[in-house]
Amino acid sequence: MKVIRNILGIDPGLQHTGWGIVKQEDNRLGFIAAGRISPPTKLPMAERLRFLAEGLAEVISKYKPKEAAIEKTFVNNNAGTALKLGQARGVAMVTAAQAGLNLDEYAANLIKQTVTGFGHADKTQIQAMVNLLLPGTGKMAADAADALAIAICHAHHSGGVTK
Repeated sequence: MKVIRNILGIDPGLQHTGWGIVKQEDNRLGFIAAGRISPPTKLPMAERLRFLAEGLAEVISKYKPKEAAIEKTFVNNNAGTALKLGQARGVAMVTAAQAGLNLDEYAANLIKQTVTGFGHADKTQIQAMVNLLLPGTGKMAADAADALAIAICHAHHSGGVTK
């Protein structure tokens, strides 16, 4: 039975939320699209969160993924930063759920390990491997590359791609 699915990867952030769509056909992955949603920083918090929700809803409506994946929260020394990240992450999760997408969560180290072979890879290494694994991605923001890495991780760990 042939496996074909579009997967949305989400790298949540209040300043920039990265998104990436990967198409999986059996054990092959292909690049569909990627970008980032950047709410104006001068907006009140509730409006920034609404901006994120509407942006993700547009991406979901346009590309019609069947599944989504998001990075798990990590412990941050700055409580304020962790709270803001949590709010952006919550908005992304609710938006995916409202669209009826199955949503899985992956730890940052697992995402990095899956894509680069090294669980502590830096953003440059992730971008390089995403470009290698998904020809046609070209130069993109780190947030978008991270989102594609999350989608690749999901494809590998949800019963799809063999290494």
